[in-house]
Amino acid sequence: MTTATAASEFNLFRFSAPHVFYPLAGRMIPWFAAIAAILAAVGLYLGFFVAPTDATQGESYRIIFIHVPTAWMAMFLYLVMAFWAAVGLVFNTRLSSMMASAVAPSGALMAFIALWTGALWGRPTWGAYWVWDARLTSTLILLFLYLGFMALQAAIDDPRRADKASAVLALVGAVNVPIIYFSVKWWNTLHQGASVKMTGTSMATTMLAGMLVMVFAFWMYCIAAVLYRVRTIMLERERRNAWVGEAIALGE
Repeated sequence: MTTATAASEFNLFRFSAPHVFYPLAGRMIPWFAAIAAILAAVGLYLGFFVAPTDATQGESYRIIFIHVPTAWMAMFLYLVMAFWAAVGLVFNTRLSSMMASAVAPSGALMAFIALWTGALWGRPTWGAYWVWDARLTSTLILLFLYLGFMALQAAIDDPRRADKASAVLALVGAVNVPIIYFSVKWWNTLHQGASVKMTGTSMATTMLAGMLVMVFAFWMYCIAAVLYRVRTIMLERERRNAWVGEAIALGE
């Protein structure tokens, strides 16, 4: 390993310290929030005004421009939460556990929106707001896992013990994510299969463009929200350290 490589790795590891990551996160939040707003405006315009009417579902299909990105983000954020929880559990790093705690509310919000938009989509498509479909049920379980993670952390006064207990729950619950993804293949469900695959897509170009732009918009929003939340968690957990007072005084 060269000296330059070692120095680079050292510089990356220094950001695992809360007092170093806190101001960096503060500088990144406005950028991600601005990108999210711009992408959301573009994506909603493409989805609601440019994309053609679906031949089968009519105008009701346009809910996918919110439903699909939030459903994807709900699954992705759970894996991110479980990853940070595992890193915190194995290496006992403070920032990793804080990151897992910061991801959970955004993941729960994405799962909640996905369920509600799915219900609004299901009423004209299936004739019912809710059916005990495998994908719907497993997504509902995902929401409960997020809520359980947050509730478990809130129920234990000692942050270290709370992080360890919730990390175990997050890792066990991660098995639900592939169940959600493959449920339409494993069981005969009402929920339609994926329109976007590695081998291609059955969607019109403008439909696909609008949906992918919205995916990135929600992604950028979630990054901004997680960074904002993790800064709040840092201030709460590190309040006895001198750097917190200095950061507040500097307005970072």
